[in-house]
Amino acid sequence: MQPSAAASSILKIGVLGRCPRCGEGRLFDGFLRLAPRCNACGLDYSFADPADGPAFFVMMIMGVPVTALGVYVELAYDPPFWVHLAVTLPFLLLACIPILRPFKGVLIASQYLHKAEEGRFAPVDPRAGNCDPSQDTRRAPALAPDNHEGSM
Repeated sequence: MQPSAAASSILKIGVLGRCPRCGEGRLFDGFLRLAPRCNACGLDYSFADPADGPAFFVMMIMGVPVTALGVYVELAYDPPFWVHLAVTLPFLLLACIPILRPFKGVLIASQYLHKAEEGRFAPVDPRAGNCDPSQDTRRAPALAPDNHEGSM
């Protein structure tokens, strides 16, 4: 069995926007829109749901230098507000938007490699006898009652 392309390099596959299984097909149909399936191997991309993960990581990583620039400009030059709009806002957009797609590709490749899925609760089947909380084996055992009644 040949390893998937994502197993060889999640970063390379993600940054290039390639299929995590074959490494050849396109992952994206637009800037951030996923293609329905790989045009080379036919992998269905419906498993991929990075949600807000890429945006979160980009904001957290790029927030520090963008904020540092805004604070530096404010303290060093004490400019009017429009200067911040002309300097800090374009820096924010240029720092965040271009790296959204590679981050999304890396997260999708990682999801594929690790077979990550949405979390689900296991169904409770009353006929199987697993609906009684006292029979739950995951809980810590109950403490024995104290036999010190009336000793005081």
